[in-house]
Amino acid sequence: MSWNNLWIVVVSTLISYVATPFAIKFANKFKLVTDVSIRNHPAHTHKGIIPRGGGIPIFLTLLIAGVIFLPLNKIIVGILIANALLMITGLVDDRYDVSPYWRFLINIGISALVVLFGLGIPYISNPFGGVVRLDAIAIPINFLGSHTLLLVADIFAVVWLTWTMNMVNWSKGVDGQLPGFVAITALFLGLLSQRFVGHEIDATTVMTLSFIVAGAYIGFLPFNFYPQKIMPGYGGGAMAGFLLGILSILSFGKVGTAILVLSIPTIDAIYTILRRIRKKKSPFRADWGHFHHRLIEIGWGKRRIAFFYWLISFILGVASLFLGGIEKFLAFATIALLLFIFIIVIEKMKKIDNLVI
Repeated sequence: MSWNNLWIVVVSTLISYVATPFAIKFANKFKLVTDVSIRNHPAHTHKGIIPRGGGIPIFLTLLIAGVIFLPLNKIIVGILIANALLMITGLVDDRYDVSPYWRFLINIGISALVVLFGLGIPYISNPFGGVVRLDAIAIPINFLGSHTLLLVADIFAVVWLTWTMNMVNWSKGVDGQLPGFVAITALFLGLLSQRFVGHEIDATTVMTLSFIVAGAYIGFLPFNFYPQKIMPGYGGGAMAGFLLGILSILSFGKVGTAILVLSIPTIDAIYTILRRIRKKKSPFRADWGHFHHRLIEIGWGKRRIAFFYWLISFILGVASLFLGGIEKFLAFATIALLLFIFIIVIEKMKKIDNLVI
């Protein structure tokens, strides 16, 4: 990483750090808060009244640092507009608790919007060698200029972005948990972006955007770390997943890398959906049962859980620099197996304890 790249991270961190106290005041003034005595949310782990609105400093950092460091081409403008809409959605949710079904539809719409600005996945890396082409069906359209709709590729991009928004957002239940692993993931995606060039954006621009995202969450972290003074809220959590999904698309072939580095949030999300369906509950409805909840149940403190997520993300990020496609797949499969076994053991122990009591 050069000094210029380090400067981008530093400036972005400072913008976020300065903007977050204003977001806290804004959230308190307009009642964008979580009060456990009023909002009995089953997944929350905190006590008292905590401001939400974490999407505000994240978006302001993205906007200001983007204008300073990024060339404002069509895709970058689309990313800024889409994140502005996501921030607004987050603020509305922070105040009124929007239905998860409406949020899901908004996620799809925002993902489709950024794809219409030119973002798409023409191919993905095949872990067994080569690539899987997704651009076989091309439909020319005129929207914001001439654009070719790659039917399968663009649908895949919408699905991927909607998934990352929700998957990453679910892993924000503990103080400091989310901004730490998001910043680490963004840094590694930035470093790995130098190996590929795609879309209308060169590798340097992708790396710059990655470092802006990393700085935005690093600057937010001191206020979210235990004991948190502000929560990411839906905006801060969904934007994290959305931006990481975008970065993995812009640096061609990095979808697999993002899945590897985000192994714990990914596996946790898959397990959560399966668990809710098995219990005949809506996969969209929040509950107690995420991986960080299981760690709390066995006595882990919030600081330890946050550091654990950061450490695993860092280790897997370093591994992604050296592992090939099939090796990444095997690493993810190994982590998935170990995590599933760990969760099942905790559940069995909990049932035994309940019987004894």
